[in-house]
Amino acid sequence: MYIEPQGVQAHSEFSRMLDPGIYEPLPGDWLIGITDIVDSTLAIRAGRYEDVNYTGASAIAAIGNAWGSFDFPFVFRGDGAAFALPPEGREMAAMALRQLAVFVRDRFDLELRVGLLTVDEIRAGGQDVRIARYAASTEATYAMFAGGGLKWAEQQLKQGRYRLAPEAAKGEPDLAGLACEWRPFPSRQGLILSLLVEPADNADPERFTALAREVMAVFDEAPRQSHPLPSEMGVPKDPRVHVEPARWAGVAANSDFRKYDDGLRLTVDCTVGQIDRVESILVAAKARGEVNFGLHRQSHALMTCLVPSARPDAHLHFLDGMDGGYARAAEMMEPRKRLAL
Repeated sequence: MYIEPQGVQAHSEFSRMLDPGIYEPLPGDWLIGITDIVDSTLAIRAGRYEDVNYTGASAIAAIGNAWGSFDFPFVFRGDGAAFALPPEGREMAAMALRQLAVFVRDRFDLELRVGLLTVDEIRAGGQDVRIARYAASTEATYAMFAGGGLKWAEQQLKQGRYRLAPEAAKGEPDLAGLACEWRPFPSRQGLILSLLVEPADNADPERFTALAREVMAVFDEAPRQSHPLPSEMGVPKDPRVHVEPARWAGVAANSDFRKYDDGLRLTVDCTVGQIDRVESILVAAKARGEVNFGLHRQSHALMTCLVPSARPDAHLHFLDGMDGGYARAAEMMEPRKRLAL
């Protein structure tokens, strides 16, 4: 659902996203935007998981509506988001991000860090930004990111670099099309698992790919590859809303329960036995110095929806665990690998 400078092919098999050879570098003058909620885990523990996820997805809506198109690479990260734009989008992106920070502060009483930098600045820091495309369905394509650049950019943002001051904002962000219209989805297999797996510093890329595929194989054994959304029908928050089965099938198909974002990022519905097997694989790999990982178990999944007004057929559905999801999984990561959320 986005354009890119080098005509990157879209792949319909998620397993292809684990191959580092399919990722293409972005031009050095392209912009990378990063958002991140300060103290998101505190808000989650206070039961504000919907506010956190809505805020996390809001940058994608704000940038897409201001840009006039959602044809750009982006990724939902639970308590934040990341995106890439060509250099002519700088002024627009900076204003939309500043507006968003003010809106989130005033509407939700949350502090949203927002930042903007170039791919060249990331490369000067020793990392890269490469992209690939995953076709979740015939209507929805998601960007996948590799190279370590988004992780590095987020760390810099948390240290105060490249941060945009919200005080310079004028007006409000356009968040049209962004909504949380479905009730949380209970696990049908046992538990909803939020899983983050990243390669350790200087890890062999081929070895990490093999480990990621081993993890994916465990979840692929289950019905519908451990998809956290039911096949039959979700429950709208508004009981007056009638949903046709065909519409629900499209919602499930267009969801982002699996993605690659400088590492594997999954929201899956699975059994306790599956979790134990995956955790055993990852504990051993971490002991060998090959990976860093975090996981969080919960009873429900949560979905935030984005329906672009210009292309309602290309609706997107961002998934996370209801009880903190990716933010709580990140708490397990080695302190030296991350900064406080």
